[in-house]
Amino acid sequence: MVKKIITGIFILIGGSIGASVMPIAWNMAGVENLYVNNVVTNILIGAIIFLFISFLAVAHIEQIFKKIEAFLNQQSVTYLLFGSLGTIIGLVLAWLISVVLIGMGIPVISDVIPFILVIGFAYLGFRVGTTRRDEWRKLFQQKTKRTIEDEDGKVLERRADDTFREYKILDTSVIIDGRIYDIAKTGFLEGTILIPNFVLQELQYIADSSDSLKRVRGRRGLDILNALQKEDDMKVEMYDGDFEDITEVDSKLIKLAKLLDGVVVTNDYNLNKVSEFQNVPVLNINELANAVKPVVIPGENMTVMVVKAGTERSQGVAYLDDGTMIVVEEGQHFMNKTIEVVVTSALQTAAGRMIFAKPVHSQKGIKDKE
Repeated sequence: MVKKIITGIFILIGGSIGASVMPIAWNMAGVENLYVNNVVTNILIGAIIFLFISFLAVAHIEQIFKKIEAFLNQQSVTYLLFGSLGTIIGLVLAWLISVVLIGMGIPVISDVIPFILVIGFAYLGFRVGTTRRDEWRKLFQQKTKRTIEDEDGKVLERRADDTFREYKILDTSVIIDGRIYDIAKTGFLEGTILIPNFVLQELQYIADSSDSLKRVRGRRGLDILNALQKEDDMKVEMYDGDFEDITEVDSKLIKLAKLLDGVVVTNDYNLNKVSEFQNVPVLNINELANAVKPVVIPGENMTVMVVKAGTERSQGVAYLDDGTMIVVEEGQHFMNKTIEVVVTSALQTAAGRMIFAKPVHSQKGIKDKE
């Protein structure tokens, strides 16, 4: 059926071009016989020529149409809606310009150029409608009017979005980390959890990686998303849009947060700093974890296992159950042993907390003096 439609379109195009071009060709050849140089003959010649051309091109055109159909079936409703609106606007503009060209009555310019304009403007309208659909959506969003009174009793009016700081946009690292599920389940994360489509694609790419470690991390992230979606008390939504002019996922997240007045949720230190620089609000899971960690006081004792050597001479490194690093002076002498240490100081950074300690036996001299 598709082949017949394509062939029919070729015949119509060929007949139209034949009716316009063949009279010029006959005049150049000096043919004035009305049995040859007439409208019916010219249409038939053009149609027959394009019929033979269709035999060669119909298979390739059918494949192109199938790819277009498969592509459109994968797109969201908003993508198709704004794409259709853009196409309609493009067609209207092409028609307005074509009216002027057709009125000139110039061969080729009056017949062929309008057809090219229709295709070109329709394509441009579709591209503008789909690539900038987020701006169109925001333009058509309803604004809520809020009124407040100043000190003199005058009513002031300002407009604010209902979705202001409503969306919590998750990045890839915080999904793979997994702690976002526990935080959201406790109810500390308000509003709507938003999963952008480009983040989901990156997770799928990681899950399909040939590297076994990356593959496990990607699948863990997909499991976390499924767990979030199955929770009835959590509002989770997908964002189908994309920013094709931006390649990096972090930059897309910042762009989306600006567009929706949302908040980026991450545990990526660099993304956190870039977002702050661009005045985009950020919720950093690592900062939250550091804030709720138990406070350690210099002089406090704890039992740890030294698992590796430190960067400085004779230093050893141990870890608490929550992942906090403990740098033990003279700890290399107790490698892979459980010892009791006393805290000497603690360093808090945006990347985490670091505790400095010494073995208890090295503090005996100080205790004896006290």
